[in-house]
Amino acid sequence: MGTGPVVRNALRDDVMAICRFGEVHVRAHYAPLIGEEAAARQIRMWWHETNIAGAVARGAVVVADDGGHLAGVGQRGLDGDDHVIYKLYAHPRHRGSGLGVRLLDALIGQLPEGAERVYVEHFAANERAGAFYEREGFTVDRIEPTSAGDVVWRVRELR
Repeated sequence: MGTGPVVRNALRDDVMAICRFGEVHVRAHYAPLIGEEAAARQIRMWWHETNIAGAVARGAVVVADDGGHLAGVGQRGLDGDDHVIYKLYAHPRHRGSGLGVRLLDALIGQLPEGAERVYVEHFAANERAGAFYEREGFTVDRIEPTSAGDVVWRVRELR
């Protein structure tokens, strides 16, 4: 095949694999950036079964399926009336392959017709994410301090 992972909408059967993906890869990625305890708190808050299952049921999660193994996860949602991408992660061995762009495009493609902009959030310490979003047309909207470090909100106009 040679095309790499297939990006598709997440299914109910993917929920536990998504939770495990967060536990393994997201914690390992964030621990050096925001500290072990803050990284563990992120997993407890955002990568548990109830949260993921609800988002999957709403059709707000995409996965990159690499022959039955998760190669990436993306999740969108709403903050008030604003469309936000809350999760966008590629497995370490797939970083730099264009998979992040494919996940991002899939999430943006799910937005309602007429959506004017989409936001993303990331920790300021996650400079790789900041550079990625900048390349993809996002600009800094605001920076909010949190106990785990500053969170950068970026916005991309869709029109």
